[in-house]
Amino acid sequence: MPTVAVDKADLFERLGKEYTTEEFDRLCFEYGLELDEDTTEDVKAAIKNGLPAERPQLKIEVPANRYDLLCIEGISSVLKAFLGKAEAPQYRLIYPPGGEDNLLTVHVHPETQRVRPLFACAILRNLKFTPRSYASFIDLQDKLHQNIGRRRWLVSIGTHDLDTIEPPFRYEARDPEAIKFVPLTKKEAYTAKELMTVYESDKHLAKYLPIIRDAPVYPIIYDQQDRVLSFPPIINSEHSKITLNTRNVFIDVTATDDTKLQIVVNMVATMFSEYCEEPFTIEPCRIIFPDGSTRISPDILPRTVIARASYINSCTSLSLSTTSITELLTRMSLAPSVPPDSDEIAVSVPCTRPDIFHEVDIIEDVAVAYGFNNLPDIFPQTSTVAQPLTISRLVDVIRREWAMAGWVEGLPLILAISPSKSPTQKPLEFQVVRTSLLPGLLKTIRENRSHPLPIRLFELSDVVFKDTTKERQARNEKHAAAVWCSKTAGFEVVHGLLDRAMKMLEVPRIGKEDTNKSSGYYIVEGDDPAYFPGRAATIYYRPPSIIQATLSNVKQAVVSRDTVIGTLGVLHPTVLASFEINYPCSALEFNVEVFLKK
Repeated sequence: MPTVAVDKADLFERLGKEYTTEEFDRLCFEYGLELDEDTTEDVKAAIKNGLPAERPQLKIEVPANRYDLLCIEGISSVLKAFLGKAEAPQYRLIYPPGGEDNLLTVHVHPETQRVRPLFACAILRNLKFTPRSYASFIDLQDKLHQNIGRRRWLVSIGTHDLDTIEPPFRYEARDPEAIKFVPLTKKEAYTAKELMTVYESDKHLAKYLPIIRDAPVYPIIYDQQDRVLSFPPIINSEHSKITLNTRNVFIDVTATDDTKLQIVVNMVATMFSEYCEEPFTIEPCRIIFPDGSTRISPDILPRTVIARASYINSCTSLSLSTTSITELLTRMSLAPSVPPDSDEIAVSVPCTRPDIFHEVDIIEDVAVAYGFNNLPDIFPQTSTVAQPLTISRLVDVIRREWAMAGWVEGLPLILAISPSKSPTQKPLEFQVVRTSLLPGLLKTIRENRSHPLPIRLFELSDVVFKDTTKERQARNEKHAAAVWCSKTAGFEVVHGLLDRAMKMLEVPRIGKEDTNKSSGYYIVEGDDPAYFPGRAATIYYRPPSIIQATLSNVKQAVVSRDTVIGTLGVLHPTVLASFEINYPCSALEFNVEVFLKK
């Protein structure tokens, strides 16, 4: 979960009370937060030793889907409402003089569809920044980038001093050589292509370069005078940078996901609208898209979710009236309303609560406000018996057989090393999910080189692949893998391990003389560069057919169903050298999920 560091004195001033660490820890727990650390004692110790120290901070862990709690403004707002000390803010759109016709306009050009197609924006007027609120403004953007923005791959934010630029603005995508401007903190102009080289050694920005490096065109935002505002998702312009003296802020958000786009623009605009001269007001903008359609941004209209008092009581084992439920929901910064003599409660959900999707989310908020520790303890009215998933039972068959054959199971982490794209940048652990089990097994062997030979290691776990047909754009696959390390290559050992696993899964072997078998597995010589040439094989699986084929086309029918499920062979010396392994190794890896019976 994200950890948010807030100024202790500032937060307690907002809450109107000085809390002890234990009292505030209890308050956080009641709301569903966790106080990770209070730095007061560390600050006192540093001052006592004559060392420089910041003001005491509270480090609070917040739920990953509560983007409104990523800054002190949001935390103090929800806690004040929870304590009954203030009502939840009512955010409003304020149009400029002249109404909708005088809205600031942004034109989105069609070329942006090739790289970063989505755009949203908002304006905060007559802001008054302090050093701490300015720092919080910058920190919120960074946390949104890292959290919901997935390190700017999905969403990136730019903020600009509106008084230094002239609307209307244009969101375009151009050839990298055709873009030239002075980036933030620099004094000379660079082309976008040059910036890809300039920022390769920048520890903060280098990780964002791959997002658009290979794109045919780069996104760019211009004002009416052709001055650059932003080069998303990399850097803003020095010309439009915001400072403590900035009074009017233009917020631009570019994205590849529309849902996350709307969440982010709403969060940045609403959280800091409290510093406007007229608090909690936001000036919208008009966005004109390539097809001529328009959108008013941001959209901060609340959503309505219907919850039933009877359902809430049945799930919490309570007997609350609709009046009591509305009072609890009000403490959670929601706006409920109840028609006379009705069991249904219409809950108005503000734009700052995108975590609420369903009636069950309303029930959770009621339980939080009531207090989970105050819910009655009752014995469940139903009894159930748990059982493993089908894939787990299938995997256990292989795990048991391989273990009884004398092999040891390893448990490497599913997160892997991200390869560095720059010679000056070190590869980082835990940056990507793995697509193969073999690197983890080889790393385990490397760390256990003193173990007597042979080393027989296996793993049955998940790998991850990109899959554009899925909503999350990825899918998990359960794989089985094994590595034999000894003074001899041992190809026949891993081959036998494969045969044993297939025998226990009741998958017959297809030999040269029975190629017309309706189902089974077989291996053919492969050319995977991870293996030694001539010592590699590809594993094919032919699933049972559910279609009756005629004798004339039976061979064609069965061969067309054959799919590659894995590989085995003697690992190439260059692969072993990369893992600092000095003995020959043979490896095996295949997909287990194909053997699930439909």
